Amino acid sequence: MDKKVILAFSGGLDTSFCVVKLKEQGYSVVTVLVDTGGFDKNKVKEIERKAYRLGAYKHYTIYSDTDIYNNVIGYLIKANGLYQGIYPQMCADRYVIVEKCINITKKEKTNLIAHGCTAMGNDQIRFDVSIRALGDYEIIAPIRDLQSKVKGNIRQYEIEYLNKRGFSIPKAHKRYSINQNVLGVTISGSEIDRCEEPDEEAFVLTKVAGNRIRKQKYIKVSFRGGLPVALNGKKAMGIDILRSLNREVGKYGCGRFIYTGDCIIGIKGRIAFECPGLYALITAHRALEEAVLSPQQNQFKDIISKKWAQLVYSGLYFDPLREDIERFIDNHQRYVTGEVTLKVTQANIIPVSYSSNYIPKERETVYAQSSSWSPDEANGFGKLFGIGTVLANVVRKK
Repeated sequence: MDKKVILAFSGGLDTSFCVVKLKEQGYSVVTVLVDTGGFDKNKVKEIERKAYRLGAYKHYTIYSDTDIYNNVIGYLIKANGLYQGIYPQMCADRYVIVEKCINITKKEKTNLIAHGCTAMGNDQIRFDVSIRALGDYEIIAPIRDLQSKVKGNIRQYEIEYLNKRGFSIPKAHKRYSINQNVLGVTISGSEIDRCEEPDEEAFVLTKVAGNRIRKQKYIKVSFRGGLPVALNGKKAMGIDILRSLNREVGKYGCGRFIYTGDCIIGIKGRIAFECPGLYALITAHRALEEAVLSPQQNQFKDIISKKWAQLVYSGLYFDPLREDIERFIDNHQRYVTGEVTLKVTQANIIPVSYSSNYIPKERETVYAQSSSWSPDEANGFGKLFGIGTVLANVVRKK
């Protein structure tokens, strides 16, 4: 029998090409769809049928939205873990996909794993480093290999390659590379790569019907230990709260971004992404956190969060430091418990009120129009607090 290879399969252009190419190269292709919340049941069935139609020897569908919430999204919320202050780790599901594919290699008794990543993007690093960190596997990357042989538009080459073999490609996938999971949607290619405004047809979660202005809406999110536990007073699992907010906040066009960032391999990368639910949750969480934590906790948290975000973004999810940071975050978030009210308007979310048993309520602990100290005490504090700066300037101006 031909050698078996486990292919991380999404049903998109790149992985569809991989099935056909690998089969032509003599491999028996086992496709693995790891659904991290991006597809409904009909779409999953469609992807399964597509895998076999393209020539897959066997197909697995693994539902892992709970895994990605517990292992990644929960800490993303607690850490406010935005890479470079804006990008919310939309592709962190790659780590869950790798783990599930490795489980299938053991079941299928093979050490060959394939992915559809290019030689230019971040995902190749996330896949390759993670696979190597978890065992001794041989990695096959047909799209990356293709780029050393094909000059010009790789996506167009893939489309023509599949068309010649009788496989048609949906219109959207001809123009864009679209990835969706429970975190949201990432979109690249076409005019996005040219630093131009993407067409409205590219977006999935934040389309506003007829460009109409919706009436403002108030949403209450309850947190316990830094994690969302209720929406508008109704208890729910965090993953379900995220799904609900993706729908409800997305209707207002909130959580749509176009981002140019520093890629792992050193180049600039430009993508559009939609994350209405995460945008709402992180906005609410940050407002509550700022109110209940001490000044030193809030300041140090920024340092820790940046490092966590950098590790997850850069393909180093399985580095032991991530687990060390998450242990700190778990302890740090013990008192981030309370309720935040968000005001949602067209393309905007504002945390307008919050409540918690852990917010300092004594007169001397909050900034207001009165205090428990005298003007003389305030004057003395100002003199002592800034004395180092004052003395340095006195000496240097002599």
